Amino acid sequence: MWHVHGSWTTSFVHGGHTCLLPVTPDRGPDGRGRAATWDWPDNAVEVAPGRLRSADVDLVIAQRPHELDLAERLLGRRPGRDLPALYVEHNTPRGDAPRTRHPMADRDDVTVVHVTHFNALFWDCGRAPTAVVEHGVADPGHRYTGEIARAGVVANEPLRRWRVTGTDLLPGIAESVPLDLFGMGVTGVPARLALPPERLRVHEDLPQRAMHAELARRRAYLHPVRWTSLGLSLIEAMMLGLPVAALGTTEVHEAVPPGAGVVTTRPDVLRRALRGFMADPDHARAVGAAARSAALRRYGLARFHTDWDRLLQEVAR
Repeated sequence: MWHVHGSWTTSFVHGGHTCLLPVTPDRGPDGRGRAATWDWPDNAVEVAPGRLRSADVDLVIAQRPHELDLAERLLGRRPGRDLPALYVEHNTPRGDAPRTRHPMADRDDVTVVHVTHFNALFWDCGRAPTAVVEHGVADPGHRYTGEIARAGVVANEPLRRWRVTGTDLLPGIAESVPLDLFGMGVTGVPARLALPPERLRVHEDLPQRAMHAELARRRAYLHPVRWTSLGLSLIEAMMLGLPVAALGTTEVHEAVPPGAGVVTTRPDVLRRALRGFMADPDHARAVGAAARSAALRRYGLARFHTDWDRLLQEVAR
């Protein structure tokens, strides 16, 4: 398998299976090897591409369309025919979403594994076998203090992704509640939105542990994303113990049950919910505790690894 999505791969490699991760001298997209900034166990093993042909491989996990051909060249064996193969689909479809054909559509030799039921519903996979294994997230601990009466937001590249991440919604929400934006590529957001620091502050690419510590100090979490599979930052915020106000799109209504926060497609309701959390710290803490319980129950690593073990055994047979 390849190191493509750091958060998901971190959860997966903690399942105990020996994971062979190609590594190239430049550590480019097809050879990142182990993550440099994540805590990975020893069973995540870097392997030079030239050594893979003789490696003892039970199964191939692809996450990008070209990886199956790449695996065949490196292994000298065809995934799906000579070796069992899975394709993990992390993303929502793009373009004409209800009609978007999956790159693996109609292949009967590769199982498509969706990370949300929403993805499974919206991708057209034809006759390809499919499965759903929902996300698993390592528990960062109940670290909520809520001492800072601002709402935290996490988004990577919010200027480039714009409406996808709901960046255009931030000015209206910031009129009601001051915001702190965490993520990669956030430095230029206040200037682009013409928002002063008292309405929007940014925290550029903090290490995960530092981001969790800072996020837990905020009174509430805002999830304004329109179109993503399911932001892991939302689950992490819930596990930290933050109450959430989330745009009710894609899988969010499944991730945030009643009592764990507010889910709506109306920005004005998001604003009202966040104002309520700012005004009533005890209420915010109680809702955050419910959010943490819900996230641990549905997205804990034990359930994630059990589901993956079951699927890997089925496909390997």
